[in-house]
Amino acid sequence: MAPAEENGFVAERMATIVEVAKRAGVSIATVSNVIRGTRRVSPKLTEQVRAAIRELNYSPNEIARSLKVRQTRMLAMVLPDITNPFFPEIIRGAEDTAFERGYFLMTANTDEQIGRERRIVAALRSYRVDGVLLASASGTDTTHLKSTLDSGVALVCLDRTVPGVKTDAVLLDNVRGARECVRHMIQKGHRRIAIITGPLDVQTGRERLRGYEEALREADIPAVQGRILEGDFRHDSGYRLGKQIIERPAGAASGRPTAIFVCNGVMTLGVLKAFEELGVRCPQDIALATFDDLAVDSPFHPHLTTVVQPSYEMGARAAGILIDRIEGRISKEPTTVRVAPTLIVRESTDAPQKGGPRSKSRS
Repeated sequence: MAPAEENGFVAERMATIVEVAKRAGVSIATVSNVIRGTRRVSPKLTEQVRAAIRELNYSPNEIARSLKVRQTRMLAMVLPDITNPFFPEIIRGAEDTAFERGYFLMTANTDEQIGRERRIVAALRSYRVDGVLLASASGTDTTHLKSTLDSGVALVCLDRTVPGVKTDAVLLDNVRGARECVRHMIQKGHRRIAIITGPLDVQTGRERLRGYEEALREADIPAVQGRILEGDFRHDSGYRLGKQIIERPAGAASGRPTAIFVCNGVMTLGVLKAFEELGVRCPQDIALATFDDLAVDSPFHPHLTTVVQPSYEMGARAAGILIDRIEGRISKEPTTVRVAPTLIVRESTDAPQKGGPRSKSRS
């Protein structure tokens, strides 16, 4: 294509599908079928079309096509905290599946703010995305999600469901993961087990607390309210609540525990910082287990007992369901898929030591 000059700038004119068809000696429909894969084209004609595309440096006009067919082949993933190490593998799984099926994925971060989520979802609708993968922020206002579904945009909930919004969902079996981990700690001899939960107005926070309580109930251990501390899935809350647990006097009914179960990896990093500052040895003074395997765990000694979430699988399955909905491959009522976590036992949950925890004296 010869370059064209406009306002002093030289720009290369884009070839059209008509020119590609003419160069290849085929119909426009044949070119379209080769590009879209909508109908089978003979190998000979396919190669003619591809050669013409290469020669003319042709790029399909996706904007024009999307206006015609009312489909952009764009998906969006809306997450509550994109800095949380749990989410990158979810993004990767969804992105790989989307790419394999001819879709592109963009991501957005709500910072756990429902107002920000509303604005993001409204913007995505205006950009005409075909579907949204949503790990919703906590909140009771769901009108923006109902409006999104009513407008024809497909929606799959990821990691969390939204009360009152009927849609497909891919979730972790949080209750099972927490129950198995706390049950393991009990089998190791721990009976005073504290928990640092996520926010209890979020589904994952409530479900992990429920698993903790079920494990205690099975062992006839009372769930002492003072050992249940509500965090917010962020580092600072893990650090603050970890210090609060460590600094409790030993011997009291809700005093220092022999073990702590932390409900996500980011808060666990905060607890580990508190351990280091106050000279707490793990597991000799206080044992520790976490939901989320930490990529940074390998240098820590002892290594942490962890509930591992199949993040990649969750993202891939959610994207697959979303695309199936978009393409009409699923017509039945929305379903919820529960993915099982895996408990990996390491040294951090060894049996409690006699004499109870110690900590550095503070000036």
